[in-house]
Amino acid sequence: MENPVLWTLISIQIFMGLYDTLVHHEGTERLAWRASQKLELRLHGVRNFFYALIFLCFAWMEPHGAFAISLGFVLLAEVIITLWDFVEEDMTRKLPWTERINHTLLTLNYGAILAFLAPVLWHWSLLPSAIIPVSYGWWSAMATVAALGVAIFSARDLLAAARSDRIGLADPANLAEGLPSPQHVLVTGGTGFIGRRLVEALVSSGHHVTVLTRDLRNADKLAHPVRVITNLDRIHASDRVDAIVNLAGDPIANGLWTKKKRDRIIKSRVEMTEALHKVVKRLEHKPECLISGSAIGWYGLRGEEVLTEESAPAPAFTHEVCDRWEAAANQISAENIRVVVLRIGLVLGVDDGMLARLLAPFEFGGGGTMGTGRQWMSWIERDDLIRVIVHAMADESLKGSLNATAPEPVRNSEFTRDLASALHRPAFLHFPAWLLSALLGDMARETMLGSVRVAPRRLLDRGFEFHHPELGPMLEKITGSTHAKTPRLDRQEHAVV
Repeated sequence: MENPVLWTLISIQIFMGLYDTLVHHEGTERLAWRASQKLELRLHGVRNFFYALIFLCFAWMEPHGAFAISLGFVLLAEVIITLWDFVEEDMTRKLPWTERINHTLLTLNYGAILAFLAPVLWHWSLLPSAIIPVSYGWWSAMATVAALGVAIFSARDLLAAARSDRIGLADPANLAEGLPSPQHVLVTGGTGFIGRRLVEALVSSGHHVTVLTRDLRNADKLAHPVRVITNLDRIHASDRVDAIVNLAGDPIANGLWTKKKRDRIIKSRVEMTEALHKVVKRLEHKPECLISGSAIGWYGLRGEEVLTEESAPAPAFTHEVCDRWEAAANQISAENIRVVVLRIGLVLGVDDGMLARLLAPFEFGGGGTMGTGRQWMSWIERDDLIRVIVHAMADESLKGSLNATAPEPVRNSEFTRDLASALHRPAFLHFPAWLLSALLGDMARETMLGSVRVAPRRLLDRGFEFHHPELGPMLEKITGSTHAKTPRLDRQEHAVV
């Protein structure tokens, strides 16, 4: 098979497949952590196994007779699995346009490979059955590396498929217990990580939900039935709105904090909240409450200090963002509306957010502590946050600021250890503070290296029960870990309430 054109086509197939796996399957789509893609993962696993066999055969063997016929069946099986995979993908998820184009190119290129290979296989099949050792120099080396790579991803996809049943989400209707039904709820930021789950919980419990989104394409991810609008002008004075949940805002930790980015972070929150104020003023039936987002960044960077709702802030950009957002929300209380401001910690879930971005690096052994590892991380599991939001909507006596964090914050070193343990991986790397600061500037210093040790004092005083108060057991639960963690004796340091 000393055909440079054929080997060039095989090389193109390898690199397009690598791009598809890393950019789409592991990157934008994160298939390994989507329980809905169980069958797709199995198809990928089997197909990659066949690819590993094909690449090794091309690299070092010339199959004759029955072995050539067997190779032909493997190539045909790969075509059948790929067609099945295309149907499954279209039925279960919306593919990015880049993935669709890449799939088309992979299919055309594979067809060209088969066209060049067919006469060769026909000739080999007519020879006496034998496997002839061959070598094509660096072509063989490249194919061997490719075989090893697809074999690794074959095992990963098959294991991820087996894990899918263990990472399925809980019944969303249970998250909205205690909220009188039916409520008419307006949700801004309803297509985001938190908003999608909140909408799912409300709709599943029989409530009527209107979602404001800037991009209608994101509405495909929402539970239905739901009303979707792109402009608050669609809310008429006669519309009934019983509650507003305001979660909209430009992401704060997805890039450098340039002046333009800082302005966008603040304006997106303040202007949306002011627009909601205008809506409330014209509504004939005023909502009973506004539940508005904020963040624990309101407190600034406070080191070891335990922070409750009564604690004073320290200067920081995150404080400026949250302070202006909260001030805009509190203005709405002048309309005789109960306002609750949620100071939200790091929201953890496997399908989006900060934790989701860490799963693949940790799974491949790239996990590690940031800076000294001594900085406190105040976190909350996503479903617990949805329950906090519902609790704030239902409790008519609750108003003002509310810390939405789990009762046991952890240090970054413990977060790293617990996540690595849940994924059965080592985490021995260390990312020095100077490197993170050099790469990401103030964003790293305030969100990754800064220490904020928050206590949900008001929630606990009111008897709110967290389903996930401790980080380690929570990570094992939501990542589908196969082992149970025994309680540790070092929890006394973490208790802050």
